[in-house]
Amino acid sequence: MDYRRIAYEIGTEDHGKTVLTFLKAQGFSSRVLSSLKRNPYGITIGRKRVTVQKQLKKGDLLTVRITNKESQVNNEHLQPIPMDLQVLYEDEDVLVLNKPPFLAVHPSMGNREPTLAHGVAHYMMERGREFVFRPIHRLDKNTSGAILLGKNAHSAGVLGEALKENKICRSYLAVLQGSLPQEEGTIDAPIARLPGSAIARCVSETGDRAVTHYRVLGENQGYSLVRLWLDTGRTHQIRVHMAHLGAPVAGDFLYGQEEMLIPRQALHSETLKFIQPVSGEELFFRCPLPADMIRLLEEKEIPYETADI
Repeated sequence: MDYRRIAYEIGTEDHGKTVLTFLKAQGFSSRVLSSLKRNPYGITIGRKRVTVQKQLKKGDLLTVRITNKESQVNNEHLQPIPMDLQVLYEDEDVLVLNKPPFLAVHPSMGNREPTLAHGVAHYMMERGREFVFRPIHRLDKNTSGAILLGKNAHSAGVLGEALKENKICRSYLAVLQGSLPQEEGTIDAPIARLPGSAIARCVSETGDRAVTHYRVLGENQGYSLVRLWLDTGRTHQIRVHMAHLGAPVAGDFLYGQEEMLIPRQALHSETLKFIQPVSGEELFFRCPLPADMIRLLEEKEIPYETADI
């Protein structure tokens, strides 16, 4: 059975706490704790199985074993499909990938084409690992760049909570058709489903709050290169907000118009910064700008230089 083993050496500050209290402090959810309690080897001290009410002592080696099959998501329908995945980082808990454009993150109704989930299924199968697809956030099919996956139920749960609490920092690069009202700014405008459309969104007072920060990096020939940060993660948030400001993402036929120089919206997930869910280490990754966006910037003579956020 494929599982993630995590061992904790109990120090003075945790002496006398119950296993339950300690594991909750490490971010273990009720669902994961329930699965650990069902597993005969789920929670042990030394080689002895213990209950969550067991009191810890300084020097104890508390070990949990999280089976990778445990999930509310059924991935049995995902057929492994070989793909040339670009892995930016991987450890026992997380997987950071550079998603190419024109690839959906996961299957959806009406989409029978291979997705990133199918490619990850093959990637894990080749390594002899049981697979559940756990994206922490999502990217539109035609948006490229960094995407974060959890490799087990615990890491996915911790990272999911971090995303809700805005503790995962993401930046995007976009080429816009038009100019923004100022060099730096914030748009705080709620987003709702566009009436009559199953796909499109719009700014609407009846929508959910959506906050996007932006900084203009360069402008020329009626186009702008901008870096954007999200406080929220609404569907199509950047695309809707930029169009609302009168400068839609270049090539975005849904909220702007098609662009001869790029066959998709010129939007790229540039950076990810987050806390590793087990070690507590801060991790930062930058995903290089794809060739099609570089060509667009060169054609418009807009210089591009990476800069730390």
